[in-house]
Amino acid sequence: MRHFLDLLDLTPKEINHLLEETGRLKKAHHRGRRKPLLLGRVLGMVFEKPSLRTRVSFQTAMAQLGGASVFLAGTEVGLGSRESVPDFARVVSRYVDAVVLRTFHHDTVEAFAAHSSCPVINGLSDYYHPCQALADLFTMQEVFKKVAGKTLVFVGDGNNVARSLAICCGKLGVRFVLASPEGYGFDEPFVQTYLRLIPQGELLQNGEPGKAVRSADVIYTDVWTSMGQEKERDRRLRRFAPYQVNAELLALAPAKARVMHCLPAHRGEEVTSDVLDSDRSIVFEQAENRMHAQKALLVWLLGKKQ
Repeated sequence: MRHFLDLLDLTPKEINHLLEETGRLKKAHHRGRRKPLLLGRVLGMVFEKPSLRTRVSFQTAMAQLGGASVFLAGTEVGLGSRESVPDFARVVSRYVDAVVLRTFHHDTVEAFAAHSSCPVINGLSDYYHPCQALADLFTMQEVFKKVAGKTLVFVGDGNNVARSLAICCGKLGVRFVLASPEGYGFDEPFVQTYLRLIPQGELLQNGEPGKAVRSADVIYTDVWTSMGQEKERDRRLRRFAPYQVNAELLALAPAKARVMHCLPAHRGEEVTSDVLDSDRSIVFEQAENRMHAQKALLVWLLGKKQ
């Protein structure tokens, strides 16, 4: 049985397989062909955090694959408070075929998976967002055909999305550059884990976005204040103001460079509307691809071969 918690234990071959399956399932979707590959299967969804893309894309993906889904708000069912995480996992995993968790703490995902009798998918934690990274690399592949040798520049915080992207990029031969203010880069434990497990990867940290984007194929940004960081908002707005992805920054990048954002976007903060809505933005294609990538992931975890 496999889990999908952080991308670290997936091989490049496995990631490429998922990307190929994503493309196949997307083409079938647009042709109106939706085979019930997971007929009779049930996906449990336990969310401590609010969600648009993760919830709707997983529920829709499961429905289009012929399965069903059950949604539980973690705050309402008392995950870890009314009932311990191990007990919750032992019970829920006997009812469903897989569980998607969207939690505040990555420790919760790991504890749940350790006691689950079915595959567990990290739909987002404070430390990783592997489903997002999988869809993002597929989106890059759609645009550039081959991702190996390309450069992704992440302008902003070294957050959960950035960590998962760095891992996925490193395994697929994509150079990853993090342009962030001092003190907001990757934490040292993550850097050491990356160097140990992905020694072939190119991971750079550069504090100057204007310099970093000059060689970018993709310029990626995310909100400056994530859920759970609301008390830091004013300070973060001041520190990150020079890191806005706007027309001036985009003008420094090669003409081929495309803009990505995992959404939701705070327009006028980390990105301006003229960039987000421009013909160089692939943000909404990226959002659509969450559903297709998650279809591939669900089939991989729950298909007959497994």
